[in-house]
Order: sequence, then structure tokens, then C-alpha cells
Amino acid sequence: MAHKNFKKNSFPQVISPSERYIQEVLRYPMLSKDEEFELAIRYWKNKDLEAAHKLVTSNLRFVIKIANEYANYGLKLMDVVQEGNIGLMRAVKTYNPYKDTRLITYAVWWIRSYIHDYIQRNWSLVKIGTTQAQRKLFYKLQKEKQKLDQYDLEYSPKLLAQKLGVREKDVIEMDQRMHSRDLSLDAPLKEGEDKSARIDFIVDDKGNAAQFLEEKEESLLMTNKLKEFEKTLKERDLFIYRKRLVAEKPMTLQSIADKYKISKERARQLEEKIKNNLKTFLS
Repeated sequence: MAHKNFKKNSFPQVISPSERYIQEVLRYPMLSKDEEFELAIRYWKNKDLEAAHKLVTSNLRFVIKIANEYANYGLKLMDVVQEGNIGLMRAVKTYNPYKDTRLITYAVWWIRSYIHDYIQRNWSLVKIGTTQAQRKLFYKLQKEKQKLDQYDLEYSPKLLAQKLGVREKDVIEMDQRMHSRDLSLDAPLKEGEDKSARIDFIVDDKGNAAQFLEEKEESLLMTNKLKEFEKTLKERDLFIYRKRLVAEKPMTLQSIADKYKISKERARQLEEKIKNNLKTFLS
């Protein structure tokens, strides 16, 4: 039959909007260090929009790579990329070429900041609250926990359900959803000798992007931010943060509970509060 003579590649290839966008982005050439410096000087001194446009388009591929790190958050990739692009444009606007640092090294913080803000504004409602009632419960539950924290009171699902006028089952379910949000791309995929993390499996067919991201400098920026956060903590919270959250060998919750003569559940609640405060501080 005639149809047997057709070759698979004889038909137009159907590609998604994201694939088409990636193809367009890869058409823009990457800049050498000297080329980037010249363009950055033009924008820094004269607000040359053509120079700014070239600086942005030459780094769009890195936004795609960073956006892919957040593929498991249940949001559309192109929406995340768009937020990252806004962060990149903000970086170009404030970039100082005389600092002797490549633009993408500086821009990484802005790109991630805008993506994180977008996820906090959108992903939580997608995953945590699928109905209007669940969304209301999410916000009420957060406020009630904060209120009890102010008085250093331990809370249980039963107590929270009574205060909010809902079923204990609903509080437990919502609390489980809230805790399931904590996902680290740098965490190992499994326990043991294999230290592979999720971020290690992001495919990059266009070269070694780590060379351009210069992750050591990004790490230094994060270290400075964490030091600033430490200054906002009081004695007990600071102890839990240092001995539990950032320690190489974290103390157990029971050990912290024994030190401050509180229950293990209360120690977990204090740890959760510090984590939430840290997320807000970094965003």
C-alpha cells in the first residue's frame, strides 16, 4: 500500500509552545566577557536600550535552565520562565559592570527571587487549596498558629479545629498538605552513599552552564543573606536555627525539647515557624 512508503520524518513536526520558545532563545548568541562588558558600559552610562536588549537575550537560555529546576511545583514552565525573565531584566537594569563579575552571576539571585515570589503567590493555592473553603482554611490555620506562637502555646489538631470551627480531620489534612510543600532541589534523592540530587538530573545539551553561573559566588550571596537572618533571631530561636537547621549534625527535636523543658511537638512547631520566617526573609 502507498502509505507504507511514507517516512516518519516526511510530516511537519508538532512542537509545543515551550519547545518553540527554546528554539528561538537558542538563536541568540552568547556574549564573550569583553562583549558583555562593552554592552553593559553602554547601558550603565547612556541607558542604551539596544545594549540592554542584547544583554537580556544573550542570557535567556540560563533563565530556562533555572526555571526547569522548579518543574515539580505544578506550575506551567512558560509562566515560571516569564517570571525569571523579569528578574533577568531587573538584574540588567541594576548591574554594575565595574564590579568585575559576569552578568549572569549577579542575575541568578534576581531570577530566583522573582521565581520564588511567583511560586509563593500561585503554587500554594494550586497544591494546598483546591476549593475556596480549603483556601480559607489554609490562611486561617496559618494565622491561628502564629497567634498561638506569640503566647508560646503548643497547638494540636483538636485545639485548632475547635478554634476555627472545623473538623479535626480537615485540620490534619491541611496540615499534611502544608508540610508536603518543603522540597529541596539540593537534597539527595535517596539515603546512602549516592549523593545525587534532583538538580543533577536537569538535562543541558548546550554545554556546561555551571561555568557561567559561577555557583560559588551565588553561594556567597546566600551565606551573607543567612547571616543577616540570624541577626533577626532571639536566643531560643537562634539556638534552634544553629543547632537544628544549619548544623552539619542537627540536634534531635527531643534534645531541644529537653533543653527548653517543652514537648517534642512544641519544638517541631518552633522549628517550623523559623523555617517559614526564613522563607519570607529570603523572598
